[in-house]
Amino acid sequence: MKKRFKSLLAMFLVFAFILTGCVNSKKGDDKSSSKPKGEQTQQAENKGNIVGERMGGGVVVENEGTPIKGGTFRVGIPTDSPFKGIFNSVLYEDNIDWNIIGPTMYTTANAGPSLELRDSSAVKFEYDEKAKTATIKLQDNFKWNDGKPVTAKDIIINYLIVGHKDYPGVRYDDDMINIVGMEDYHAGKTKDISGVKEVDDKTVQISFKEFKPSIKWGAGIWVEPTNYEQVKDIPMKDLISSAPIRKNPKSAGPFYITNVVPGQSVEFSANEYFWGGKPKVDKVVMEVVPSSQILASLKAGKYDYIAGGAPSDTFKEISELKGYKVARLQDMAYTYIGFKLGKWDKEKGEVVVDPNAKMADVNLRKAMGYAIDNNAVGEKFYEGYRSQATSVIIPIFKEYFDKDLKGYNYDPEKSKKLLDDAGYKDVDNDGFREDKNGKPLVIKFASMSGGEVAEPLASYYVQAWKQVGLNVELTGGRLIEFNSFYDKLKNDDPEIDVFQGAWGTGTNPDPSGLFSKAASFNYYRYTNEDMQKALDKISASNTSDEERAQAYKDFEKVMEENVPLIPTLYREALMPVNKRVKKFDTRYVQEQDKDDFRWNQLELLADQPIKE
Repeated sequence: MKKRFKSLLAMFLVFAFILTGCVNSKKGDDKSSSKPKGEQTQQAENKGNIVGERMGGGVVVENEGTPIKGGTFRVGIPTDSPFKGIFNSVLYEDNIDWNIIGPTMYTTANAGPSLELRDSSAVKFEYDEKAKTATIKLQDNFKWNDGKPVTAKDIIINYLIVGHKDYPGVRYDDDMINIVGMEDYHAGKTKDISGVKEVDDKTVQISFKEFKPSIKWGAGIWVEPTNYEQVKDIPMKDLISSAPIRKNPKSAGPFYITNVVPGQSVEFSANEYFWGGKPKVDKVVMEVVPSSQILASLKAGKYDYIAGGAPSDTFKEISELKGYKVARLQDMAYTYIGFKLGKWDKEKGEVVVDPNAKMADVNLRKAMGYAIDNNAVGEKFYEGYRSQATSVIIPIFKEYFDKDLKGYNYDPEKSKKLLDDAGYKDVDNDGFREDKNGKPLVIKFASMSGGEVAEPLASYYVQAWKQVGLNVELTGGRLIEFNSFYDKLKNDDPEIDVFQGAWGTGTNPDPSGLFSKAASFNYYRYTNEDMQKALDKISASNTSDEERAQAYKDFEKVMEENVPLIPTLYREALMPVNKRVKKFDTRYVQEQDKDDFRWNQLELLADQPIKE
């Protein structure tokens, strides 16, 4: 499933530490002060060099001085795993790769007031709700880094890749199925997609079965181009490993790739043909930095910026760095505890719930939620920059966020009672509860490695569940490396009963891409009639604004009652920007009469990043 990220910030803020895949999103008020219900304490004032409002919508970071000519913008990628290196918008699998290619090769559209798709100098949009069409009009200045124009074929090839029966990615979803002719193409019945038409060399028209509101937020709209001439003759089975995807993809963004050290670093050069104007810096260099080395690297002045934001276990020290200004803003993401409740049926392309799954009893799941103290976790592990989550709809989507939801606040006695009443009792007096049949109950918990917080946080969860009598063990006896973790989730590893994850919401509040029965990102493998009914109502074209707002609340209620996952923490991001950077705009919503900030506007005030 794809999630559309329409501003520079939305592109980066998709997880400083986890996350695969992306999603859509909406409202990002520049002055947001939404306060999650159940929140106890959080930082009330900025500290050190932190700028921006608490749970705000971003800020413009500026530094005084005369810019030098050219220079190299240096970016650290915080991860303890090599990046996969899939440099294409329809094929990439995780947000590490997206953090690399997003600001350098893409970001074609602007973000509207509610983060919907907005015209830019490169592309314009027309919608006809009655005819159920969206039209993408490419502008003459929209060019590849070799100076050749971006054409309709460069947009249409995305649909042909995603819809192909052998497509290796995860973005063939409800949004794609909603396109006229897509299912026939996916089944191999047609060579083209009838609902994707090349009107002329600069115009693509998409016809939908139903004109969903989310279309204006990018659902079914592929505006980021893939160079048709580079990939047209590559068999699908070879595409993801090919040079045009891994080594030398053409770029229509501000920069293009000139060198790749697989899994470790990428070097970009300025695209003189970029539609927004030739970049003011000569190069961008991005390289992997183990989370344990981030702080030392920043103190040494090695980087101008950290892709995705600073790792949470460095927040205190990051706020005190003298060589940086640190932008503070509400993160379009939440962390959660998920439960494996079924399997993914690849042939049907949908979730199949297993009524006999180990975690099938809803009261067992609720009990695990009440056993953990999320506000204490936010304070202890994240310096107060995270707090109790109550819903999978984040507070930034004000018209859809249900303020009345209480969430799973810490209540160990309630947890114990739920377990007792459900029949989970300690039969043999060993301190751990048996299952309803009196047999040993061992719950396998998967959590990712990475950073200093990962291990103590996972240990806290295990101990908290132990306190209410549940025997929880780490899957495989240890934390799991990033790529392996998501491979196990996608493949429904039987050694995972419960897992800790996170989702970036992107710029469209519609949660269908994560929770519908046809969503491959529905890792919990859960659906029910009420849940799907609410999701269908949210995305239906004939739903009024009032009905849609109610449908969101209905969905949130279903989630709270059935608990396929427990939202744990809402997040704030800290984005360190070196003081040699003239200007860096982290706002979700920018000036609506201009193009959004992009990296071609970056200017440097010194030859090297400023040290402590």
